[in-house]
This record gives sequence, structure tokens and C-alpha cells, in this order.
Amino acid sequence: MVTDLPDDSHFEQVLDAIRDDYLVAFFGAGVNLVDRPSEPPWSPGSPYLPSGGELSRYLAEHYRYPADDTSDLLRVAQYVKIEPGTGPLYRSLRQLFNRDFAPTPVHEFFAQLPALLRARGWFRKHLLIVTTNYDDLMEQSLNAADEHCDVVAYVASGEHSGKFRHYPRDGAAKLIEKPNEYREVSLDKRHVVLKIHGAVDRAAPNEEDDDYVITEDDYIDYLTRTDLATLMPTMLLGELRRRAILFLGYSLRDVNLRVILHRISGAQRLKYKSWSVQRDPQQLEPEFWEKRNVEVLNVDLGDYIAELRRRVEALPVAGGGP
Repeated sequence: MVTDLPDDSHFEQVLDAIRDDYLVAFFGAGVNLVDRPSEPPWSPGSPYLPSGGELSRYLAEHYRYPADDTSDLLRVAQYVKIEPGTGPLYRSLRQLFNRDFAPTPVHEFFAQLPALLRARGWFRKHLLIVTTNYDDLMEQSLNAADEHCDVVAYVASGEHSGKFRHYPRDGAAKLIEKPNEYREVSLDKRHVVLKIHGAVDRAAPNEEDDDYVITEDDYIDYLTRTDLATLMPTMLLGELRRRAILFLGYSLRDVNLRVILHRISGAQRLKYKSWSVQRDPQQLEPEFWEKRNVEVLNVDLGDYIAELRRRVEALPVAGGGP
């Protein structure tokens, strides 16, 4: 387990994956906490997004959750779903997420990465960024950098639950009825932000078009869908199976994340080393993930991204030119 910044060999491997188009950035909730000041505490209306625990405690207080485990987001959200209902739950989530927030250095780095690579002659294929977050910071950051992207988001509720919806750069959203036949999403055309836990749809007029994998029932339903080919476009699944993954801002204790990685790695004919950047992982986590070829790096995410940016900016021009 690494406690300081990794050595040159680590960054050389990550840079190889970036230059040769086989790296996927996988964002967790910790991405939104990078460079966030510790004071004042988060509250509704704050200019920063909440952590999972802060969101859970807010919902617990707002809906008078009767138990003590107010930091258990799945359990608290399940209570809200059962008592006042999914309508109030989705309404509260929309009020929190349907706002503009400042991007973190992680969002800014990946939004600016294509231009950094183009300037050095290394850009070949567009980015694939996977996230379990509900916000739209990554696509907003890409738009601000004049990088066009498509969004593909999981549908968590209603008659189309279990499918994905494609939000093209231009045009109306499209339900992906047959993932193995859908060809309108391609990294040859645009960057793709894949939201595997749903998201707020800020272009929609109300919460009826939002989707969140957030309650215990949502997770059970999500995790029992065993065939990834039935969930996401085949092109994106193929890209995930042929790439190394850089997990950012996750706790690898997340059972859902373990199942997703198990499905991806189990379907890989060729194996790729992956990495997880997180603070203070539990003792057993590095051993567990070593078996899945994931190296756990105990390092501050902001420091890690700053160093990765520095090394990308220092890349030589492709082909040895000036």
C-alpha cells in the first residue's frame, strides 16, 4: 500500500494507458470533495456538493428518520421511499442537485486532458468517464473546455427500469432498447460520460425524469441484473472490458462497486492492471483488491491529480518532434 505519491513506474504505467487509449476514469463521491474547505459544514444551499454521509444525514433529519444509523444512505433513502414516497425523495434530491457547482481539480484535469494530449500529438480517441455520482459536473466541465460529450445514464425507476438512456450532444434523449444493436454512442465521435447509478436530468422540467440508484431496493434490483450486456450499450461494455480502470474517490468496501468490477474483469479475456486512489483504506481492502489486479494507493486525491497533470504536461511530442 502506497502512503506517499507513487513512484515514477506507477505514473509511467498510467501515462501509457492514457496515451494508448486504454484508461477509464471511474469517479466516486470523493471526487466532489477535492479541495473542498472543511468549514463551514455542508448544508442545503452550500456551493459544494454533499458527501454520501452528509446527504444521508440531511434526508434523515428532513424526513424524521427514526433510527440512529443516519449516515447509512441506502437505509435512510429506503425509509423515505417507503414513508413519504419516491416522489418526495426525488423532489428533495432534485432540489439539491439541480444547481451549478464549481468543478474540482479532478473534473478540470479530465476536461482539459484531450487538449493537453492534442498539443503533444497523442490524442487518438475520446474519453470514457464512468461515474456513480448523480451530478453533471463532468459534462459541464467538458462543455466549458469546448469538448463535446454524450451522456449515457441508467434508468432506475418506472417502466424502463434496468435500461440506459442516451443524452446526445444535440437532440432529444433516447431510450436504449437493444444495447447490442445501439450504435449511436461511439468514442470515435465524442467523449462519453457513463452514469451507472442514474443522475439528475437538469434539462427536464421536474423530478419525474430523474433517476437514482439510492435505496436498498434500488441496489438489490441493480445487483441482481447479472448480465451487463442487458444494461449498457455493447460498445461501451466492450471498451470497459479492454481498458485499465483508475478508480478515484471510492471506498472499495462498496459492495456494488465490487460486483461491477467482478463482472467486468470476469469478462476480460486479457487482463489489465487498475488502480484505486483513496485515503486510509481498511487493512483488508488492499489484499482483497490485489487479487483483482487493482493496486490501492493511499494518497490524497488532489495531490495525485496535480502530479498526474504535471506529468501529462511534461509528455514529449509524439514521434519525437519539437
